[in-house]
Amino acid sequence: MTFELDDLTIIYPEKLWLELSIQEQKKAWQLTAQKLYSHTATRWNAYLNCLCLNSFLTWLKEDPELGDNLQVWPDYNQLPSFWEVVNGTAITLGETRLVLIPSEKSNFTEFRIPQEWVDIPNWAANYYLAVQLNLDDRWLGVWGYTTHQQIRKEAKYDPMDRTYSLDQEELITDLNVMWVAREVFSPKQLEVKSLPTLSSVEVEKLLDQLGEWAVDLPTDMSFEEWAALLASDESRQHLYQRRLVNQKTNQVERDRSLVNNLSQWFDNIFEAGWQSFDAFFSSQQKTLAVQFRNQTALNEVRVKGAKLIDLGMQLGGTAVVLLIGLTSEWDEKFSIRVQLHPANEEVYLPPHLKLILVSGAGNILQEVESRCHDHFIQLKKFKSPPGKNFSIQIALGDISIKEDFVLEKLAGW
Repeated sequence: MTFELDDLTIIYPEKLWLELSIQEQKKAWQLTAQKLYSHTATRWNAYLNCLCLNSFLTWLKEDPELGDNLQVWPDYNQLPSFWEVVNGTAITLGETRLVLIPSEKSNFTEFRIPQEWVDIPNWAANYYLAVQLNLDDRWLGVWGYTTHQQIRKEAKYDPMDRTYSLDQEELITDLNVMWVAREVFSPKQLEVKSLPTLSSVEVEKLLDQLGEWAVDLPTDMSFEEWAALLASDESRQHLYQRRLVNQKTNQVERDRSLVNNLSQWFDNIFEAGWQSFDAFFSSQQKTLAVQFRNQTALNEVRVKGAKLIDLGMQLGGTAVVLLIGLTSEWDEKFSIRVQLHPANEEVYLPPHLKLILVSGAGNILQEVESRCHDHFIQLKKFKSPPGKNFSIQIALGDISIKEDFVLEKLAGW
């Protein structure tokens, strides 16, 4: 069951509920897009944490007594190296440290705290806040908080994902209790075991091992080794940079493998996502298939391939069909037709959708933009000799998708 923000404030009046505007969501996405991350999962983690942090800070700064002593720990520039490896963000209010742990799970039943925030001495905090984000209904809720002492005494430890967990009922729901305790009592000394000191050789070995790590920690690495690496700002930054370099190298290799070889289309061999014209336009696509077949420009081409392109949630799930037609010419060149059509039984393309031809060197050779009530758009027919690369780019606002192609000489020429 889902609730609107107004309903939640009535049902749970003691909890903190904040609205997440579309502008706040876009701002958080843009801020995380300015930084690099090694994996889509780590970038999404960064986005959730950035949105959570910004919204909570905006609320805190409305109180002048809190805003004056408020700081992000350690600082904004180092946050990507944290979000690359762990969920959560720390802020300080004078001598008090809070850690915000966001989650987008729709059914909040337990609070899971990454072990790093509890057992790394210079990371440990006085308070840990359980934050739920509902991106669809655009609200943020703080279900409650716990303390470092309570985690030590009562939380269950899961060695599989290295987290401490408390049931929802074990959390203190009223944040006013935390603010009063902070004013009345001095922060208690946190009891955290010291970590081993790593030699430069050990650090380098761990960096090599962790550079290719995708999401989960290697099972043969102890938490103490991992924690000692993260506890050092220098080592953690080196790990972050190493992962970015490896991601870039791997991306180059993936990009090479994702180039569509159009010459193979003449043998009815298509890369993943692409299909022949007849295979793509099944019985569910009859209307679109008839529309294509009635076009004289496409009847003249020898080979046709089609692909469904999803332009993403940012555009309300808009999808289009990219169609490419090929004909081999007497001069060993290929004539190429490129069209873009609406999908999912839509009649018109969204306006301001761009279809762009890009050379192998990255130069724009052609560009056409859809208007209101365009059934399709197409590039002017162009020729390409064997061995040449080119790309077709589809762009709408800030969203851009690119398909890379290469043509090889046909067998027997």
